[in-house]
Amino acid sequence: MLTNIIVLIASLVVILVSCELFTNAIEWFGKKLKVGEGIVGSVFAAVGTCLPETLVPIIAIFSGSAEGGEVGIGAIAGAPFMLSTLAFFITGLAVVLYTAGKKRTKEMNINSEIISRDIMFFIFVYSVAILASFVKIRTFHYGVSAFLILAYGYYVYLTSKRDSHSDEELEELKFAKLLKYENNMRLILIQLAVSMTGIILGAEFFVKAMESTAHILNISPLIIALILAPVATELPEKFNSVIWVGKKKDTLALGNITGAMVFQSCIPVSVGLLFTSWNLNDIALFSALVSILSALMNYVSLKINNKMSPYVLMLSGFFYLALIAYIVITVF
Repeated sequence: MLTNIIVLIASLVVILVSCELFTNAIEWFGKKLKVGEGIVGSVFAAVGTCLPETLVPIIAIFSGSAEGGEVGIGAIAGAPFMLSTLAFFITGLAVVLYTAGKKRTKEMNINSEIISRDIMFFIFVYSVAILASFVKIRTFHYGVSAFLILAYGYYVYLTSKRDSHSDEELEELKFAKLLKYENNMRLILIQLAVSMTGIILGAEFFVKAMESTAHILNISPLIIALILAPVATELPEKFNSVIWVGKKKDTLALGNITGAMVFQSCIPVSVGLLFTSWNLNDIALFSALVSILSALMNYVSLKINNKMSPYVLMLSGFFYLALIAYIVITVF
């Protein structure tokens, strides 16, 4: 038990340090390529930090077992749920806490066009994917899978087309400062590679230590699969967003989450449609419903007020609690 606690703490530290390196490197990567916050936050950062939770369902699906397919489908549905509920809540909470510490104001300075487009895109494509589960025709699933892949390509195109480069001064590249070396693309890529390795390994060790602890405490494996493991694999997005909120880079903070929501509702879902029966159980369907409702709540708030409220983001936490309550009622 003590070993598990030490591994949990150590893996959290590794993830935190890696996320700090990642946010620093990805900003410089975008600056070198002369792209703006839309591409950096919603595409580069989102896809990069999606890797841990994206690999879990893909590995499970290709394991060849029936259980693997079920685990894969559950993990695919779990990622958008965690992002649109818990990740939103933590970002809103971070804004409030930083404001209380007088490190920033509660007003979130975001690019409304980028964030609203991301959320609306997510609501549309994820709704299509969920509706496809009610049609038991494999050819139809293949068609929806192709549509989702093309839709994500179109999303990236839109993001790049409407993005604008910023000449904002960035914090010095960590590796350049540490190694007293010239800041160039090669060093940026090395820092990105090191940080991504740390994020993936840290998340993997965190999940394994958590599962081992749950086994010792006799906690249901189902609870681990549906709630605790996804929380751990989504840690990179949460930590990245908290770091960017602290630096008052709210478009990057939210774009990291909303961009990941779009990616997770397109690419992993397309794999699920192609290589599984895509039969969603009641819990998976409920998680999808609350994901869409939480995203819709924030979208409507953004459209009405033309700004994102940290308090509305925090309300997304209630959708997370709703699924936990539903699981407890259903399972026990």
